[in-house]
Amino acid sequence: MKTFIDDIITILKDKQLTLATCESVTGGMIGSNIVSAAGASKVYLGGLITYSKNTKINLLKIESKIIDNYGTISKETAIVMAKGVKVKFNADINLAITGNAGPNPDEDKQIGLAYLTIILIDKAYTFELHSEATERNNIRIDLTYQALTKLLDLLKQVK
Repeated sequence: MKTFIDDIITILKDKQLTLATCESVTGGMIGSNIVSAAGASKVYLGGLITYSKNTKINLLKIESKIIDNYGTISKETAIVMAKGVKVKFNADINLAITGNAGPNPDEDKQIGLAYLTIILIDKAYTFELHSEATERNNIRIDLTYQALTKLLDLLKQVK
């Protein structure tokens, strides 16, 4: 059965583009979904799970003042995460997501809130995502689906 993940892989292969990911709130679900499709190894370079503040700072070389000023759950952090994964993998498309899956509000940010940045070649797109799910894992699944849907929508616009 063909899925929208297969569509992502097909577009990446057809346009000869590579993808790398950096995940926090989804904890690797995006990368896992990508590699579930046949042919992923031709286009998916890999991913990072930067779950903690220190991992974001140390692995991605994010300046601590960005996290101190805006929090780990912010569009600013999502942007620098995407830039950091671009440096690490040098992919054509770099996706980063950070957010709060609960069970408690964090950094005074609501449960189910996430920020997604996709760097497509040389242009960054940042989205604020919201999950209406109430259980932690279902929030993560929903945010993964939303992120992959945004990725597919952007890929369809590539000439």
